[in-house]
Amino acid sequence: MKEIKAFIRREKAQYVLESLEKMGINGYTLSDVMGHGALADPTQSQYSIEYVERFSKISKLELVCRDDQEDAIVDCIRRCAYTGLPGDGIIYVTRIERAIKIRNGAENEAAI
Repeated sequence: MKEIKAFIRREKAQYVLESLEKMGINGYTLSDVMGHGALADPTQSQYSIEYVERFSKISKLELVCRDDQEDAIVDCIRRCAYTGLPGDGIIYVTRIERAIKIRNGAENEAAI
């Protein structure tokens, strides 16, 4: 199993999610977050009064999938989140060693 974590522009999140759902991927977490880094879009970033630093408002998409779904999901996110401008985002893929469903104790792929 793999965990895919993508940091994307907020305005692209709906399109990404609709495309993933068309692929049959409907278990995910989407959070609105603020990020700062070399890849931030300077035209979209703003100063946060709380932190007095420059942040961009972005969406963080997280999901766990079977190994054989990884490439298709990553390709979908890249295609749908792309604008060609700085700050399009980044995708991280990591291996999940074990997953356990709290309600019934199902493990690994049966849990997702």
